[in-house]
Amino acid sequence: MNINIDVKSSAAAMAALSSPARLQILLWLLDPRPHFPPQKDGDLVDDGVCVGFITDKVGLTQPTVSSHMKKLSEAGLVTGKRIGNWMFYKPDRERLAELGMGLTTVSHKTPAGV
Repeated sequence: MNINIDVKSSAAAMAALSSPARLQILLWLLDPRPHFPPQKDGDLVDDGVCVGFITDKVGLTQPTVSSHMKKLSEAGLVTGKRIGNWMFYKPDRERLAELGMGLTTVSHKTPAGV
């Protein structure tokens, strides 16, 4: 069976999601309106969620949240955008779909010799 998955980037994405805090943040970012208040600057979906709101919601310090967001960003799972003095983050839906579809496709293939 030929498996066409970028193992290095997929492993980085899965490692980023291995933290319960990062996974929870990503899940909130995928559907931000029920989880975060309206923002003065930037739309929750189009521009992303302000790191200050993420910090308040998750209950961790701002440096810790910034570290989590950096890990998610380096794995390609979120994109960041600066508006004024703040960073806003939103999920990279295309990358998430690519990761999910790759695993789904492989899981449905019959192994060679079966």
